[in-house]
Amino acid sequence: MVGKYATETILADAEGIARAAQILRDGGLVAVPTETVYGLAARADSDEAVARIYEAKGRPSFNPLIVHVHSVEQAARLAVIDQTARALMDRYWPGPLTLVLPRLPEAQIAAAVSAGLDTVALRMPDHPVMQALLSELDLPIAAPSANRSGFISPTTPEHVRVSLDGRIDALIEAGACLAGVESTIVAVRADGTIEVLRPGPLDFGESSNGTGIEAPGQLASHYAPGKPVRLNATEVAPDDFMIGFGDVGGDCSLSESGDVTEAASRLYACLHEGALSDKKQIAVAPVPETGIGIAINDRLRRAATPPD
Repeated sequence: MVGKYATETILADAEGIARAAQILRDGGLVAVPTETVYGLAARADSDEAVARIYEAKGRPSFNPLIVHVHSVEQAARLAVIDQTARALMDRYWPGPLTLVLPRLPEAQIAAAVSAGLDTVALRMPDHPVMQALLSELDLPIAAPSANRSGFISPTTPEHVRVSLDGRIDALIEAGACLAGVESTIVAVRADGTIEVLRPGPLDFGESSNGTGIEAPGQLASHYAPGKPVRLNATEVAPDDFMIGFGDVGGDCSLSESGDVTEAASRLYACLHEGALSDKKQIAVAPVPETGIGIAINDRLRRAATPPD
């Protein structure tokens, strides 16, 4: 424990889920597994609990949070769900799709969740532990990635501990996440069109280049390992920690077979390994800009962008 909290490890069984739900009811913070990355959960209807997320992560107040729900009915109490939004929910929920929708004036969620916007980002996760927790709690949960703001997202319990041990109340230990990159975020516009705000496991094409922050993951510098990142590298310099892909080998390979789905699941693990290495910079082999490769390259470009 390196902070003001003794972070408790909770097993991902019925007793552990009940324990995590009680911590959340009491306004605490719990790192939770999803099919994408580990999230840092707090009850979304509490100003105090949501404020603790921003404090623990060191997250800028203009960066909104994703709210996780257990049903479409619960989502309908928080946002305007038009025909387009409902069709997307029916097809992709539960799953790694976040929808940015007009927030209902009477929605029982903390103002800080939307960071001053008149929208709310909603997702129904497809992970049995998270689903059980949402049902047990019967409250919407705000849950950005369980890491310090701007740094590498966590896909294992150990990644969470390295970043947040002592800063949060508890961590549900549930192994590695399957998808390995955060959810696809799509805004549903008033005219029924959709706009990709952040690429992810579901391929809706490239994200928009609009101005302003409407959803998480849109900061130019994000997912940073704390050292320079060189992209599309095919040769290794003496000070490189090399992250390979396909025929390009390295200290850590995203996928020796060139499988972009495997690469997504290993992306953050390799970045964490590179961050902890004694090499001064990280080099990453080219990854195809197709399918989930769009999301991988989005994360890598943001990781390679120096902070302001």
